[in-house]
Amino acid sequence: MDVAAALRPRLSVRKRGATPDRKADRRPPRIPTMENRMHRRALLAIAAVAAPLFSLSALSPARGEEAYRVSGPFTHANLTVYFVHGASAAGPVPLTLAEALAAKTVRIAETGDVNALTMENRGDREVFVQSGDIVKGGRQDRVLSVSLVLPPHSGAIPITAFCVEHGRWTRRGNEDASHFASAAAAVPSRAARLAIQSAPVAGMSADADRAVTNYAAASDIAARQRKVWDEVERVQNSLSGQLRAPVASPQSTSSLQLALENEKLKQAQKDYVAALEPAGAGAGDIIGYAFAINGKLDSAEIYPSNALFRKMWSKLLTANATEAIASRGDAAATPPADADVAAFLKAAERGTASRQALTRAVELETRRGEGTIYLETRRADGSWVHRAYVAK
Repeated sequence: MDVAAALRPRLSVRKRGATPDRKADRRPPRIPTMENRMHRRALLAIAAVAAPLFSLSALSPARGEEAYRVSGPFTHANLTVYFVHGASAAGPVPLTLAEALAAKTVRIAETGDVNALTMENRGDREVFVQSGDIVKGGRQDRVLSVSLVLPPHSGAIPITAFCVEHGRWTRRGNEDASHFASAAAAVPSRAARLAIQSAPVAGMSADADRAVTNYAAASDIAARQRKVWDEVERVQNSLSGQLRAPVASPQSTSSLQLALENEKLKQAQKDYVAALEPAGAGAGDIIGYAFAINGKLDSAEIYPSNALFRKMWSKLLTANATEAIASRGDAAATPPADADVAAFLKAAERGTASRQALTRAVELETRRGEGTIYLETRRADGSWVHRAYVAK
């Protein structure tokens, strides 16, 4: 079956120079002809569930053998953070995606498909990519769906992505429409994180050369993309209301990334960051954190080392501050105790589990519970590189 033909009825693209149509813009662009084999594999990534390396049956208990200690709460206004303490893993600390893009050692490229990009590490150091990273540029700004590590000289690797700028499919200003230049922000919305992190992901088949077409997965991706667009619009509207000024950029009113660069928003973030960032920069055994907004637990992120946590901390705290600003005035409750946070982490790890290969060297384990989703990215040797916990 011709995959492009099968998907075409639900995909469209606005022609250059055409009058914008809101309904049309909310649909992903049409997949172009897939002539090049590597290009074809990348485009099929979102419509493919690669033959999994592990079954969806019951797995061993969650890999939470490390002894974690939770400290906190630390609160400013309606944002509360808690810190996860533990031993740091030995070995070199990878570059973050933001660092690698700034150094031009990683290239993130368009494939012609709104929900599939390729990433290539051309440098000599490993690069850590986190789910929720927003990449700016290309034909539309995107948010990446999975956490992984790119080995040195990795070659092009497919990754599932979601559009956070539905009104553009051409070059913006002086940017290069073929690839992305920065990853300075993280998506500031729990609902959006749930939509992208629980979606089918681009991955490798058992022989690393074969993709199994799954149209149900493609349909699921499309539905989740609509949720992401809806959530981007909600966040922009909420921020504009809280700040009493529009945050959307005239350059591209639908771009979440450009909205996050709004100067009035940056001023509002400063108080949160100034109050809470030093608490995470103190102890040398902090390897992660959790946060609550208006007294309700939202998410947690844990890393193998204090050094990697420190690299990610400011970026993530800024995203949390944005989420808190957008939620000011919502019903509030007393922040949970540190023991409640520890219980939240343990409960998430007990969800129903599945595993999938992301690359030849990295796999993703997902655990879905009644009120949580837990995601762990780890290497082939069993060592983990990131753990994410999101409340539903």
